[in-house]
Amino acid sequence: MSQGTFGFANTPEWQQAALEDVLVAEVVFNLPLERPYSYAIPQTLREMIRPGQRVTAPLGRSNRMVVGYCVAVKPAEPGTRNLKSIEELLDSEPLLDQQMLQLTRWIGERYLCGWGQVLDSVIPAGVRRKSGTREIQCFLLAENADEQIKTSRLSSGQKAVIDAIRRSAGPLSAPDLCAAAGCGPGPVSSLRKRGLLVPVRIRTEVEGDDGGPAAREADLHMNPQQKDALDMILRPIRNGTYETLLLHGVTGSGKTEVYIQAIREVVSYGRQAIVLVPEISLTPQTIRRFRSRFGSVAVLHSHMSDADRHWQWQRISSGEVEVIVGARSAVFAPAPHLGLIVIDEEHEPSFKQDSTPRYHAREVARRRCQDERVPLILGSATPTLESWLRAQRRLDTLVSMPQRVADRPLPPVVIVDTRSDSRMSRGSAIGRALYQGINRALSEKGQVILFLNLRGYSPVVWCRSCGTGVKCPNCDITLTWHRDRKVVVCHSCDYETPPPAACPGCQSPAVRFLGTGTQKLDEEVCGLFPQARVLRMDSDSMKKPGSHDEALDRFRRGEVDILLGTQMIAKGLDFPNVTLVGVVDADTMLRQPDMRAAERTFQLIAQVAGRTGRGQRSGRVLVQTTNPNDPAIRFAAKHDYLGFAQHELAERHDAMAPPFSCVARVIFRGPSESRTRETAIAVADRLRAARQGETAAVRVLGAAPAPVVRLRNLWRFHLQICGKTTELVRDLWQSVEKTLSLPEEVEFAIDVDPMNAR
Repeated sequence: MSQGTFGFANTPEWQQAALEDVLVAEVVFNLPLERPYSYAIPQTLREMIRPGQRVTAPLGRSNRMVVGYCVAVKPAEPGTRNLKSIEELLDSEPLLDQQMLQLTRWIGERYLCGWGQVLDSVIPAGVRRKSGTREIQCFLLAENADEQIKTSRLSSGQKAVIDAIRRSAGPLSAPDLCAAAGCGPGPVSSLRKRGLLVPVRIRTEVEGDDGGPAAREADLHMNPQQKDALDMILRPIRNGTYETLLLHGVTGSGKTEVYIQAIREVVSYGRQAIVLVPEISLTPQTIRRFRSRFGSVAVLHSHMSDADRHWQWQRISSGEVEVIVGARSAVFAPAPHLGLIVIDEEHEPSFKQDSTPRYHAREVARRRCQDERVPLILGSATPTLESWLRAQRRLDTLVSMPQRVADRPLPPVVIVDTRSDSRMSRGSAIGRALYQGINRALSEKGQVILFLNLRGYSPVVWCRSCGTGVKCPNCDITLTWHRDRKVVVCHSCDYETPPPAACPGCQSPAVRFLGTGTQKLDEEVCGLFPQARVLRMDSDSMKKPGSHDEALDRFRRGEVDILLGTQMIAKGLDFPNVTLVGVVDADTMLRQPDMRAAERTFQLIAQVAGRTGRGQRSGRVLVQTTNPNDPAIRFAAKHDYLGFAQHELAERHDAMAPPFSCVARVIFRGPSESRTRETAIAVADRLRAARQGETAAVRVLGAAPAPVVRLRNLWRFHLQICGKTTELVRDLWQSVEKTLSLPEEVEFAIDVDPMNAR
C-alpha cells in the first residue's frame, strides 16, 4: 500500500461480464462534465467505498488514471455491461457528508460548472493530501497469538508487552508500547520476529496552532436597539427554522456584538456557528475578538499552511469547535452541528469567487442554511442591492439598526470640488481643504486616515507626443510606475520592466508618469507634514505575514499619526482617536466600466467615512472629487443609503439589470484575435437562434470585445445572457453548450452573476 492510498482494487481494467450482482460507483472528475460516470466496484472494495471518498479510475479512450470523487453507490441497473472498474480507493473515510454532496451538486447546477470541479475546490488541498500527518509503524497482536502464547515460554518483558497491547484501544507505536510495558525495545522486536506482533502503518496527526488561550471577556451591555435586533434574530434560532435576516446597521451601530450574542445562544444548544468575513478583515484582531468570547474557535483562510488548514478541518468535523471564522471558502466548513451562518460586510465583492466554480458565498450560505434549516444573518451598513431588494420584497427579514452606539452622531461629510483647486492644478493630490483639515487634526492630537484606491507611484505611463498610454505587452492595460523598485508594472499579469526611455509607439522620449498612487501620496504627505508619523498600507507594503495586523496595532497604540492606503483600510476598523478621514480621489471607482461602479463608490465612501467619530471625539470626512453632483457621492455624503438604493434600483429596473434579472457572462479567450472574435459571434448567434418557449424572453447581448480586450497574451471577447431567472438563463445556455464545437485554441469561461466586469 502506497502512502496516501487506502486500497487497491487488484482487478482487471475492464469488467466484461454482465453486472447482475455488482455495485456501481457514480464518479465525478475535476472537469467541466455534466454527469457522473458509472464504474464497477471490485469485490475487494465493496465493504469500504462510500460517497464522499476519492478514487482513481480510467477515463476516456486512453484509459488514463484520473482522481475522481465517488458521489453515490448503488446496484448496477439490469442489462448494464462493459463497465470499467475503479482502480484505487484513496480515502479511508468520506471527505464530505451527504448534505455537503447535495450542496456541491447544487453549486455545479447553479453556476454552470462540473460537480467534480466544485468538489475539488471545496475540499482544501491540505485536507486531500492529509498535510500535517505522517505515517508511523504500530503493532497489533497476531490473529493466532493466543494459541501461540499458551505454548510459548515468554520473558517477563514480553508478557508485559502483550498485556499492554491487550489493554490498549488500538495499535501502539513501538515507543508507546515500550512505555506502557515498562521495558526496552528488545521484547517488542523478539515478539515481532516470532510472529506474535503484527506491524501496521497508520497516520498520526501533528497538532496545529490554535492561537493559544485568549483573555476571556464578558458580553457587552446592549442598548435597546441592539436588544431588539437580537430578539428578531433569536426567534428563528429558538424555533429551529431557516430564515435569512438582513442586519442593516450604520457603521458603529454595534452589529458585531449582536452577532456574538446570537452565536452565544446557538452554542448554548451544543451547535456550531460559521462567521464569514472579507479576507482583508481577517486579521488576528478579528480572531482574538471571537476567542475572547468563546471557548473553541477555528480559523479557515487562504494564508494558512496546508497542515494548519487540515488540522482545523479535522477539529471542525469532529464537532469540538464552537465557532468557525473564515473567509469565503469557510462556508464549506464541515460543521456536523451547524446552527447559524453569519456573513459580515455582506456587500464585499471578495465573497464572489473569480475562478471555477465562480460561486457567491452569500448564495451558497443561503442554500446551505435552507437545507440544514438554520438561520442566515447578512450584516452590512451598505448592503448589496440584491440583498436589499429581497428584504423589500419580504423574501428576507430586514433588521434595522439606524443609530450608532451611545447615540454618537455620524460624522459630517464635506464634498470638495477639486476642479478649481490651485494645489491640485499644480499636481498635488492633497487639495487646500484636505491640507488644512490634516493640519487641524494633527494639531489637536487626532489621527488621520487617507484613502486612495490606486497603488504604485503613478498609475499612468503616458507619451506626451502621441498622446497614448504605454501599455503592458501582454495585456491591454496601462503600466504603473513603482518608483521604489524603479520599474513599471502591469497589475494584471505582474509583468515588469525598467521605465521606457522612449515611447514604444512613436519612439519619442517625451514619456511622462501621470496620476497619483499610494506611493506618491505617501511621499507627498511626508513632505507636507514632516513631523507626522506616516504609515502606508497596500498590497505592496503589506507582503510579510502578520504585517497587516502589526500596522493596525501601531496605529491603535498611537504610534502612527497618518494612515494612508487602499481599500484594506476602508472598513472593519475601529479607532476612537481618528478625527479626520480623507477620500483623496472619489472618482477612481466611478471611472470603471462596470454596472456596479456607482454602488461600489457609495459603499467605499460610506465605509471609509465610518472609520471616524467612533469614540468620544467627533470626526469629519472630506471627499475630494471632480464629480460633486454624482448621485453616489451626494448620497454617501448624506449617509443616505435608503435614498441611494431607491435611486440606483430605479436605474437598474429601467435597464432590466441585476437584481431585476439574472446575468451569465461568457468570456472567450484565445491567442488569435480574429478566431476568438469569430467564435464569440458564432456562439452568440447560436444562442439567439435557440431561444424558444420560455427562453424566448432571454436576451443575448454581444458578442463584443471585453473591457480588457487582451490579458496575459490572450484576446478576450464576451457576451451576456440575461433573463428573469437563473433557470431560464441556464436552460438556454445548456441547450447550446451540448452541441458547441469550439476551435482548439479558443477556450471559454462562464460566470453566473458576474461581479468583475473586466
